[in-house]
Amino acid sequence: MALKKRKAYELEIIDLAYGGKGLAKPDGFPVFIDRCLPGDIVFAKIIKKKKSWAEGKLIRIIKESPMRSRGKCAYCNYCGGCKWQQLDYDRQLEYKKNHVSESLAHIGKLKGIQVNDVIGSDPIFGYRNKMEFSCSPLRWLMPSELEDPDIKKDFGIGLHVPGTFDKVIDIRQCEIMPPLGNEILHDVRQFIKTSGLPAYHLRTHDGFWRFLMLRHSVGFDRWMVNIVTKTKNIEIIGKLAERLVEKYPQIESVMNNITDAKSGVSAGQEEICIRGEDHIKEKLGRFVFKISANSFFQTNTRACERLYATVAEYAGLTGGEIVLDLYSGTGTIPIWLSGQAKQLYGIEIVESAVRDAKKNAALNGIENCSFMRGDIKDVLPGLEKTPDVMIIDPPRVGMHKDVVRQVLNLRVPKIVYVSCNPATLARDLEMLTSRYEVQQVQPVDMFPHTYHIESVALLKQR
Repeated sequence: MALKKRKAYELEIIDLAYGGKGLAKPDGFPVFIDRCLPGDIVFAKIIKKKKSWAEGKLIRIIKESPMRSRGKCAYCNYCGGCKWQQLDYDRQLEYKKNHVSESLAHIGKLKGIQVNDVIGSDPIFGYRNKMEFSCSPLRWLMPSELEDPDIKKDFGIGLHVPGTFDKVIDIRQCEIMPPLGNEILHDVRQFIKTSGLPAYHLRTHDGFWRFLMLRHSVGFDRWMVNIVTKTKNIEIIGKLAERLVEKYPQIESVMNNITDAKSGVSAGQEEICIRGEDHIKEKLGRFVFKISANSFFQTNTRACERLYATVAEYAGLTGGEIVLDLYSGTGTIPIWLSGQAKQLYGIEIVESAVRDAKKNAALNGIENCSFMRGDIKDVLPGLEKTPDVMIIDPPRVGMHKDVVRQVLNLRVPKIVYVSCNPATLARDLEMLTSRYEVQQVQPVDMFPHTYHIESVALLKQR
C-alpha cells in the first residue's frame, strides 16, 4: 500500500507505541494514530509522511477492539490527559513494561536486561495531588453540544484539547482528581462567570482570569487554591477566597499568582498569599514536606512512596555510606534515605528548590543532608570524596553528555538511576555500560491511564 499524505485509509491497529499512539503496519510501513487500541479497525487520514514512518489522524473507528471499554471520564476521548482510560488497567501495565523493555533493547542496544513487572498505582482514580485548569473566554464544544443550536460558546475552565494552545474543554468532573477538587472547580467557575471580569485570551492577550491550580495534601487532607490572573485585583480575589474558605474548611491556603507573560505558564511574576498559609504540608512515609504554589512535588503521593521505597531497596544502604543525589530538587530522595546512610549530598541548579530542600530537612530534624546549588557538570569535579552510592534522577531529557562523562570518571560502586522517560533512560544507560552493569529495572506507575511510566534502574560497577 503506497500511502499518500492527506489521503484516508482503512487500517488495523496491531500495537501501542511509546507515546500512547496506536500502531498500524500496512505492508510493514509504520503508521502512528492517536486514540487507538490494538485490535481496532480504523479509518484514518495521513497527516505526516516520512521515509520510514507516517502519522495518521483518526476519523472514525470502523470496528472496536475487544480490549476497548467505556472510559469512566466523559472527556477521555477528547482531553489530553487520560488517553488510555478505555484500556483495562492490567493491560496498561503490560504495555508500559513492554515500552521500557523495548526502549532498552532498541534505543540502548541493551539485550537481556531484567525488567520487572510494573508496580501499579493504588488508587487509579482520584490520585493526582495537583491539577492545573486553564481559563478561556471561548470554550471548546463537545460533539454532543454541537448538535444543540442554542448552545453558547462562552467561558470555560478546564484542560486543553491535544495539539492546541487555545482550545479549552470546560471540565465539569475530572476523575483523576479527588472529588472535593471538582466541587472547588465548580464554585470557582460560577464565581468567575458572575465576576464581570473576562477570561484571558491566549491570542489577543486580553482578559483577567488565567489559571486555577489545585493542590491536595493526601497525608493531611488539606487543599491549596492558587488563582493565576493577568493583573492584581485583591478585592475580587479576596471575595473568591472568602467564599471558598467559608464553604470548605479543608482549604488551608489561597494564593494569587500574577503574570502578564504571553506564554501559557502559570507561575507568577508576583505571588500573594490571600488566605491562610503560603504552603500546605504533605507526608511521604514518616517525613513531612512543605509545598508552595510553584514548587515541584510528585503528583501521585502514594505511588511516590512506592517509587522511593524501590530506590531505597536498590541503594541497599547499611548506615555507613556516603550518598550523592544528582538533580536533587526539593530534597525528597535524600530526606527519604536520611535514616539509612551516614551522609547525603544533593546537587540542584534551581536556587528555590535548594532553599526548599534545606527547609524540608530542617522541618524533619535531619542533620545529615547537605544541598549544593549549581550545575552538576561544574560541581561534580570539586567533590572531595567519592560517594558509595549515587542517585541520578534527571529531567525527561536525561543527562548531559558532560555529566555522563564525569559520572564515569567518579567510579562510584553503585548507581540508582530514576527515570520518567524510557527513551532517555535507555540512551543514558547505554553510555554508562562502558563501566557499569545494569542489574535490573523496576518500572513504577505514577500516572494511570496515560502512557507515562517511571523506572528505577540498578547499576553496579564492573
